[in-house]
Amino acid sequence: MRKFIVALLLGSTLMANTQPVQRPKLVVGIVVDQMRWDYLYRFNDRYAADGGFKRMLNQGFTCESTLIPYAPTVTACGHASIYTGSVPAINGITGNSWWDNQEMRSVYCTEDKSVKTVGSSSALGLMSPRNLLVTTICDELRLATNFRSKVIGISPKDRGGILPAGHSANAAYWYDNTVGDWITSTYYMNELPQWVKDFNAKKLVDSYYEKGWDLLYPADTYIQSSADEKVYEGKPFGKNFPYDLKKFIGKTYSSVLTTPYGNTLTAEFAKTAITEEHLGADDITDFLAVSFSSPDYIGHTFGPNSVEAEDGFLRLDKELGSLLNFLDNKVGKGQYTVFLSADHGVSQVPEYLQENKLPGGRVFMSNVVKQLNNNLLEKFKIPGLVVSDDNYQLHLNRMALDSAKIDKEEVTEWITGYLSAEPGIARVFPIDELNEVPLPGRIREMLNNGYYPRRNGDVQVILHANYIDAYSSTGTTHGLWNPYDAHIPLLWYGWGIKQGKTNHDTYMSDIAPTLAALLHIQMPSGSVGKVIQEVLK
Repeated sequence: MRKFIVALLLGSTLMANTQPVQRPKLVVGIVVDQMRWDYLYRFNDRYAADGGFKRMLNQGFTCESTLIPYAPTVTACGHASIYTGSVPAINGITGNSWWDNQEMRSVYCTEDKSVKTVGSSSALGLMSPRNLLVTTICDELRLATNFRSKVIGISPKDRGGILPAGHSANAAYWYDNTVGDWITSTYYMNELPQWVKDFNAKKLVDSYYEKGWDLLYPADTYIQSSADEKVYEGKPFGKNFPYDLKKFIGKTYSSVLTTPYGNTLTAEFAKTAITEEHLGADDITDFLAVSFSSPDYIGHTFGPNSVEAEDGFLRLDKELGSLLNFLDNKVGKGQYTVFLSADHGVSQVPEYLQENKLPGGRVFMSNVVKQLNNNLLEKFKIPGLVVSDDNYQLHLNRMALDSAKIDKEEVTEWITGYLSAEPGIARVFPIDELNEVPLPGRIREMLNNGYYPRRNGDVQVILHANYIDAYSSTGTTHGLWNPYDAHIPLLWYGWGIKQGKTNHDTYMSDIAPTLAALLHIQMPSGSVGKVIQEVLK
């Protein structure tokens, strides 16, 4: 009898030990390129009851004070930080591009000359994640399941699809705006799957152009936005709504990204990928990383207070609602987990601020650097001494300084004095003095977190609040430490997620560790974030 009981207990123990780890069937990571946190509430009464934002706010969990922990706050850094739980100082993605001090050239974040384009004949496919120095949460999921999990990254921008999906992804796809097709590189495969070829053959972009872009609702209801036509807005389609896009049919495939149809194209491609790749179809967790790029193109061109930006987010809300409904039907309600965040925010257009008696302005850094180089030539007899102003930093030609036997410290101190008198520049200092100059702790930490020696410069520039590094007299940009650039939304929804919110400070780098806890897998190899415990059931 005793032997029978012992055997029964041992059997029960063995059965308990063979129970699989509980995980969702699918994780969908959504990054909205250029979404300020306040958009969740600025347009809240305009979002649809069955749209994506209200559904996630009301039925999921929202982290209301989510901040980017580094500078510069730009696209590549944001996507890398979200999925690595890390910062540029560790993951190496210090900008969309950076000056490489050893190679003495500008390097694009995902460039890879060892691969070839798959899906078109352009050079836009010469990309891979090789410049990313650590793993992503997608890599860790692949490792945890012995590579049985399927991971796919999708974004109109190559960096928005490649960096999140990580090194071991099954695929990453991005948009070739020269031909209007989704492409990839030989890093992932030698030929596009038939379903991608079939999707491209539909030429959906031309059908979107045929429709044109008119407002979703009557013009007089857009009371949260400025007048439709402002001199400081870009004019890629004409003066005001409705925009006739028929002239682009069969000719220009880049313009679609500066309309809400860029989001529609991305959502439709994501849905097709879920279906054709059977994502979430079994008990082995898959991961789809999706980035919506059009809000960034629209925001840069028209500004965050434009009718175009408001209409873009009202339409994106509907796209997100449709995507959630699709997941309900395809994967099953309660069987998937979604998070939504942004890679960065954006500054208001300076002239919009000025006309409302608020501080703001433009600093044309390229012109400033051109004049600076002229003065440096006169003083130090070296032409083109400043080789780059990437990421709010000046990079010096160190080889030329060494050859001329000129002390770099002397040059950087001279530059600091020169630029300190430039209107719009709040602080400028040699980077190697970062931890000595008087700065608020948060700003110092953000700059330290953005510093990776081989990919960073010699002189740091910080602009006044609401001043932007401008390339034209219209539109706006982002990239600095300020809340309008660094305060982003973070919404959680679905399997394993509580309903509620927190106003405690959380960080972009906390997303990957929280996913690791949810999935019971290892954090990415460079992770410095913490688990947001309030989110998890």
